Amino acid sequence: MIPQLVTVGYRRADGRRRRLYVPLLPLAVLLSPLLLLAVLAGLVTCRVFRVSPLGALRCAGHLLWALPGTLFELEQGPTAVLISVR
Repeated sequence: MIPQLVTVGYRRADGRRRRLYVPLLPLAVLLSPLLLLAVLAGLVTCRVFRVSPLGALRCAGHLLWALPGTLFELEQGPTAVLISVR
């Protein structure tokens, strides 16, 4: 299952918490020109390093399949960021 929503929560320096919900489909549509450039760069990279493009695509698919339910927590100084993929 491909993730549909990413929740980003962060704690400000004063201790207050904020939570942002980022829907991935509208974001992907908005950034599609950049995604096209990234795919082309990936194909060139696969060609340079002699990696199978289908193998790389399969690996990316496995990574996306494993993302739902993943939590990332980053802390630096008084600021903390929590990212959960649903």
